[in-house]
Amino acid sequence: MLYTSEALQQLIEEFSHFPGIGRKTAQRLALHVLKLPRDEVVQMAKALVGVKDRIRHCTVCSNITEQDPCVICASPKRDRSLVCVVEEPNDVMAVEKTNEYRGLYHVLGGALSPLDGIGPDQLRVRELLTRINSDVGEVILAMNPNVEGEATTIYLSRLLKPLGVRVSRIARGIPVGGDLEFADEATLTRALEGRIAL
Repeated sequence: MLYTSEALQQLIEEFSHFPGIGRKTAQRLALHVLKLPRDEVVQMAKALVGVKDRIRHCTVCSNITEQDPCVICASPKRDRSLVCVVEEPNDVMAVEKTNEYRGLYHVLGGALSPLDGIGPDQLRVRELLTRINSDVGEVILAMNPNVEGEATTIYLSRLLKPLGVRVSRIARGIPVGGDLEFADEATLTRALEGRIAL
């Protein structure tokens, strides 16, 4: 039953397609847009269209970019002997925020998930293997700490080791500010396995 305008209902419907946005949040967002000045809404619409028109995947690392190759791949300051493999472009953003990593990236475009029909052919695995040459000394696997990420890490490490490259994975464990009593067994196990000498 339609209680408000059709245009508002359509906007609510569009917002509800975003991940993590339920019907109530979509309604709040739509009502917020309604309160905004028209010029701000136009700017938002231009930004949405601009993202779709200008952003593409880097032909080297598959990260999102407006230029090809992307700024990271094109930078002479990056360490070309390191390649950090991540699932999605937002993982690149997360690692870059640390200001600690100075190597290159490779974005797979997801993780192995046979139940969802995602196998190696649906990911950018072949492209990763073709990037491994004498310049690459280490590949860091930075998958998400879930079943799919673990399966992807194991699969890639088996493919990469015969190529003569060092393969490592990011450490996992207790987050800063976390309490041991609330950590699950898998997290504690990984924290103990990934311990470092002081």
